[in-house]
Amino acid sequence: MKIVIPVAGIGTKLRPHTHTQPKTLVPVAGRPILAHIIDYFVESGYDEFVFIIGYMGEKIEEFVNTKYPSLKTAFVVQEPREGTGHSVWCARNSVHANDEMLIILGDTIIDFDIKIFQGAKNNLLGVKKVEDPRNFGVVELDDNGYVEKLYEKPVIPKSNLALVGIYYIKHAGKLFDALQVLIDNQIKTLGEYHLTDGIMRMIEQGEKTGVFQVGNWFDCGGKDSLLETNAILLGRLEEAHPTTQKFPNTIIIPPVSIAYNCDIADSIIGPNVSIGEHTIVRSSVIKDSIIGSYSQLETAVLHHSVIGSDAYLKGLSQSLNIGDSTEIDFS
Repeated sequence: MKIVIPVAGIGTKLRPHTHTQPKTLVPVAGRPILAHIIDYFVESGYDEFVFIIGYMGEKIEEFVNTKYPSLKTAFVVQEPREGTGHSVWCARNSVHANDEMLIILGDTIIDFDIKIFQGAKNNLLGVKKVEDPRNFGVVELDDNGYVEKLYEKPVIPKSNLALVGIYYIKHAGKLFDALQVLIDNQIKTLGEYHLTDGIMRMIEQGEKTGVFQVGNWFDCGGKDSLLETNAILLGRLEEAHPTTQKFPNTIIIPPVSIAYNCDIADSIIGPNVSIGEHTIVRSSVIKDSIIGSYSQLETAVLHHSVIGSDAYLKGLSQSLNIGDSTEIDFS
């Protein structure tokens, strides 16, 4: 099975951090979002990946090749970026028509059992019930539990089953053919070629498509959801590997993730804090926050904040969203 991961987006909701790095490389719970996704599949025995890159794609390619040199990878450039359907269509020369294909969006961390795809006879779409499905792809099921209709961000939803960004396709070629029809005839929804429209065309041609309920679903597309995901994943990390690091005159309140080469003193760190490598913290109080690598914080009181890499911050009590290579002095 080929794992196809679209990671070409600009990530406007995570600015200013995405001015200097792709959204999927933003850290959460001590690792980039993309690493959480890849690691799950690698640990499950899968090693064939196709990455659809675009914005700062060279950084994604460098990260994957450096961190996962043994994987069988292909990098496909999506240019221009015209939606998720167009993104997957760009992978058509890297996935064989008869291959099983699992598509997972590169800014989403999902709890699911990969065994559900082993021996699956039909396409399967990951879904979860949501209170307001108007900002998602929405699924309507028939009486037998198969997908009857797919809608992209409907104004008046007829279902609360939202697509969560994971799609198992039994025969990749059938989806590529459906997407080709959309592109050849410029069939767009909301100005883009959507993956939901391609899958719907397959269904109209008789392809049975089921659904499976996922557990937790973490959309890391914005600051609030990123910090919420960070807190939940840190809690799991603490259960598996309790925090043991100690720093001078410093109180650590789990769960936290602190790189081993950090220099921290006279501070209170936690709960729910991730700190990247080579970061210096002095006389500060930090909770519910993500701090990048090679940063320096002095006499800062931070909560619900995301601080990029190589940032300098002194004397502050606020909630911030600060990008890489930033220097602020409030003293």
